[in-house]
Amino acid sequence: MRRRELIILLGGTAVWPLAARAETAGKVRRIGYLSPAAGPNPADDACEAELRRLGWTQGQNVRIEYRYSSGRQNTVSPLVAELVGSNPDALIAWSPPLCIAAKRATTQIPLVCLVVWDPIDIGLISNLAHPGGNVTGVTGLGSLEIFAKRLQLLTELVPSLSRVAVLVSTEVQGSSGPKDTLKAAAKSLNLELHDFEVKVPSDLDTAMRSAKDWGAQALYTFPGGFTFSFAKQIADAANAYQLPSANSHKEIALAGGLLAYAADLKELGRRGAWYLDKILRGTPSGMLPFEQLSKYELVINLKTANALGLNVPPTLIAIADQVIQ
Repeated sequence: MRRRELIILLGGTAVWPLAARAETAGKVRRIGYLSPAAGPNPADDACEAELRRLGWTQGQNVRIEYRYSSGRQNTVSPLVAELVGSNPDALIAWSPPLCIAAKRATTQIPLVCLVVWDPIDIGLISNLAHPGGNVTGVTGLGSLEIFAKRLQLLTELVPSLSRVAVLVSTEVQGSSGPKDTLKAAAKSLNLELHDFEVKVPSDLDTAMRSAKDWGAQALYTFPGGFTFSFAKQIADAANAYQLPSANSHKEIALAGGLLAYAADLKELGRRGAWYLDKILRGTPSGMLPFEQLSKYELVINLKTANALGLNVPPTLIAIADQVIQ
């Protein structure tokens, strides 16, 4: 029996796969992909690999047009305008600045937002279960819980901690909600915070020097495209100024930062692909509820801890997802 005849005999169980293949065999669909990173990275690869698994192959039945803002606010509007102007079948955007800009630019093109902040707090949607409009996507856990956890981990490694410098990129200017959440988390731990802004990597040395002059005993890296894109430079600068760092991207801990408590961006990319697949097959984006990732990873760089003269409690090592020796 030929395979086609077998599929027909199987009845309803084979209808959806056949329909799916028929959809993907037609015209080439276009996806506009907005990333705050400086260039291609594993999160992009994970998204594209999952799309391929779901039946969408770059250059065959889908064309993904990538744009990277390199964590710089002045690049956001031009990139968004360019992609929206090309009228793709769907948009996918990482980070609040790019998502907010994309939402402002179009109410028609389906938009999948991948953010680690609460999408309600930053004004993307008003309801996780029923986002409505053209926006859906994936988010992390509640911001307060995550911000407090990172700061609490710092206090366990630096018991005398009272002052924490916050490294924040100008790309997140106007993000008062998440900043207020971080302040609330610090207040609960009796910690004093002070922001030190950076725009480009060459600003890092000045920011770290100013942080030390202020009396900072540790560093908190605010999540964003800049901190993701320049992980190695941030880790090196923090260590050079003897500032133990709690990081919002595990890439910084992998590059030499002290610790990270962060969402798995590759998993975020894979879930984003699932939403794109649904949209390209005809489901209105506003009917797809926002998904909340439930898992965050703790990465501890023991080599950096030793270099900074810090003792890592065995209890932390035991619960860490990854320990760098």
